[in-house]
Amino acid sequence: MFAAFAALGVAAEPVVYSDQQLEAVGEQVLELDGVLVWVNPIEQGLDRSKLDPLLREAAAAGVWVSAHPDVIMKMATKKVLVDTKEMSWGTDTRLYLSASELRDRFPARLLERNALVLKQQRGMGGDGVWKVELDGENTAAAGDPWVRVQHAARDGSPERLRLSEFLLRCGPYFTGGAPMVDQPFAERIGEGMIRVYLTHDEVVGFAHQYPRGLVPPTQGEAPSGKVFELPTAAAYSDLRTLMESKWLPEMQQILGVETHSLPVIWDADFLYGQKTASGDDTYLLCEINASSTFAFPEHAMPAVARAAVSRIQDRSRR
Repeated sequence: MFAAFAALGVAAEPVVYSDQQLEAVGEQVLELDGVLVWVNPIEQGLDRSKLDPLLREAAAAGVWVSAHPDVIMKMATKKVLVDTKEMSWGTDTRLYLSASELRDRFPARLLERNALVLKQQRGMGGDGVWKVELDGENTAAAGDPWVRVQHAARDGSPERLRLSEFLLRCGPYFTGGAPMVDQPFAERIGEGMIRVYLTHDEVVGFAHQYPRGLVPPTQGEAPSGKVFELPTAAAYSDLRTLMESKWLPEMQQILGVETHSLPVIWDADFLYGQKTASGDDTYLLCEINASSTFAFPEHAMPAVARAAVSRIQDRSRR
């Protein structure tokens, strides 16, 4: 990426963030024309509660920031699954604003759907994402049934416990007023996930990945790693058309995100939905990432640099 900026005659420098260096980072950022930011929303007990106010202050002072924290909160938390559930990428997704609301409403919802994926508002690598499924041997215990739960984080294994015990475990996910969401379990999860990489409103690449977190053990081993593919890859031409021409404009309208505010570096993850009557694939939104999105295709770096410079110039003119 630094080479891509250098090719445009633009000087780029690293800004290494930590909460302990907040003041020094703030001083460095205010001397720049723009910043590209990727910092995990939560990691090892840390979060972005100190970084995000710094970025808001920098943006107010005239520094171009991507992704702006306010844009992330609109489009790149799990709540986007609820806000856009009426779109054709959506599913029957529900929002829970508190631990008590989860305890009151989730049991009936699970009895209705049998298997759900429950997700905390922000996270990385499957942290706070759980598959919850009624245990087939005890589904009659409607008041407090036995369930099997599996954490999507690496090396998570199924557990059998009472639903009330699991819901109590979810209490910390609501810290600070954060919500949780659920969506139906995607039965074709074993076929992998398609990651669509974007720069603003342009698709710049794809990757077919096989996250193992919630895949049933009976589906066997899946390919490891991922291969970045060009935006012109024939296998994803329909998905690219849907993303650029239909879904992205719809999402922007629903969420109130203008094109010039879209992140320079972001991606959307899709699971396979049910095939159509003619045998074509459909796609279900799994999540949108804009907080910490590397690795990003190296072939897309020139487009990222051009887009960043263009947005900085636009901001300067405004």
